[in-house]
Amino acid sequence: MDPVIVIGAGPAGLALALALARHAVPSVVLDATDGSSPPRAARSCVLRPDTAAWLPALPGVRWRSWRARYRSRLVEDVPLAPEDAPLHIEQHALERALRTALAQEPLARIVTGSHADLLEQDTTGVTVHTREPNAVWWRGSYAVGCDGARSTVRKALGVRFPGRTAVERHAVAALRVRLPWEEGAYGAGDGAWQPGPTGAALLHRDPDSRPGEVTARPLAGGLWRLDWLLPPRGDLVTPEEMLERIRNTLEVWSDEAARDGGSAEPRGIGPWELVDTGVHTAHQRLARHWRVGRVLLAGDAAHLTGALGVPGVDEGLRDAANLAWKLSLAWHHGHDDAAEVLLDSYESERRGALVTRLRAVDQALPAVRRTGGLRGLLPGRGARAPLGMLTDGHLGRGPLGAPSGYARTPLMPARGATGTVPVGTAPGAPVRDVPVTAADGSRGMLRDWLAGRGGELLALLVAPGTGVWDSRHWLSAGVMPELVSTLDALPVRGTLLVTEEYPGAAAHTVLVIRADGHLTAALPAGRTADLWACADALRGRAQADRTVPALPPGPARPAVEGNGTAAGSAENAPATGTSRAPGGTGDAPAARAGSAPQRALPGPGRPDATDSDS
Repeated sequence: MDPVIVIGAGPAGLALALALARHAVPSVVLDATDGSSPPRAARSCVLRPDTAAWLPALPGVRWRSWRARYRSRLVEDVPLAPEDAPLHIEQHALERALRTALAQEPLARIVTGSHADLLEQDTTGVTVHTREPNAVWWRGSYAVGCDGARSTVRKALGVRFPGRTAVERHAVAALRVRLPWEEGAYGAGDGAWQPGPTGAALLHRDPDSRPGEVTARPLAGGLWRLDWLLPPRGDLVTPEEMLERIRNTLEVWSDEAARDGGSAEPRGIGPWELVDTGVHTAHQRLARHWRVGRVLLAGDAAHLTGALGVPGVDEGLRDAANLAWKLSLAWHHGHDDAAEVLLDSYESERRGALVTRLRAVDQALPAVRRTGGLRGLLPGRGARAPLGMLTDGHLGRGPLGAPSGYARTPLMPARGATGTVPVGTAPGAPVRDVPVTAADGSRGMLRDWLAGRGGELLALLVAPGTGVWDSRHWLSAGVMPELVSTLDALPVRGTLLVTEEYPGAAAHTVLVIRADGHLTAALPAGRTADLWACADALRGRAQADRTVPALPPGPARPAVEGNGTAAGSAENAPATGTSRAPGGTGDAPAARAGSAPQRALPGPGRPDATDSDS
């Protein structure tokens, strides 16, 4: 079968290709840019632990704490354990790390300078054309539009993108500076300040006793990103205004540090260097549909978030993790009724999660931004509530930031089809990260096995005492042999892991976990045969079998031919430089029997191929 075509090479598209490769699915990433990802320190993203865990090693800074101040008063001080700490990274560094990882994957290919301008599909595949100077027809089994907020794929599909624009604006500056609360040391040789490996982020509301808000978040290399809240539809920020904001803010923090006696430097802050500036605008928009036949949307092409610190890039990475294992099953097992259930579940799960997230932001905005006329936001107990909501958004907690559960997913065993036992995680919810041991004796964390590393299904056995055993012994003890043989026979790729304990789980409980880290079922000891029901549910087979009428035909989808390489690539292109459409006899695309009408993708212009976060 031909590869999956990923259109767009921002974080969501690159991460999707990486996850597909781990699931043994080939992909071609059509990158409209030259692939250079120029450095922009003022354009960064915060990754929560559930998304950062399955990506390659990243050169970001983890927060050791989060503090929220109202005027001169500390309202929130949240220490963060390493496993719970967000990772702050410049977006170009994230993209570079993903590109480097993809370069090591033989099943993934990035083609730069490739701007899609035509899209066709019929019952067996997708055909995508890229315009000059790299005019090529690409053929694939599926296509995923990860081409950003101005998605040409979404427009070609005729999918609406309703919502609100400019709900929040921030002036952004990246500084090289030592802030008073920063941990580190001065170098013995040159005396230069060396920041520590972790940093403390700060949210400061009304810092100079006037309405306002600024956040300070550490980046790698001694940089800090500072964000000042602006009126949603105000004027542009001039360079002079930006410099004034920086000076005023640093002066306030310096004076506070001097009053607190916590600074060894005069006025608390030494010399500073302005590295980069920008304006970040947060929107609230959601595509009406995320799937049309064999074409799907992910990342900013499907949704825009970012107000109140709510994760933006994170949600695109969650799209990638959710979609990759479903495309893997459809790709490996064929596009049947079960595949229809699988791919429909991507939209129902992820779009449903974003509906909930955007609704939570809409409900919180009037209170947090003081537009609801609430007296409780004056100094006193009421100041804690909006700062608490902002803290949740930035740290990835609660309705504003926590990873979503899929309690109503169709990919669950039918009621009564399996035995169940209670554990500390509800079915459909993200599992807790716990230490695990694999069958080969290797040890690590559960999240290390997600996003394709462990296949489409993980079976986690709670077995106290195994931590001190050699795997050669416990693999042949108790229920282990039956578990191993059952997993080997399942119609999905599965991995057996063992943990000493899991919150709320009794000994010998088996947790069945999806590749994106969500719990399918918790099975009692001795019910290993129930793994078959779980595997059928994850394949979409159980839901498809419960659906008696045949699924109605979906939108037309194009035939797939060949091995997924470019038809009319540089080696095969006519001398004129044009490319022949697959099945055609001339330079123009040939019509196919039963094919959908060609959809011209909007052009020219570079697509917004990256997701953005604040």
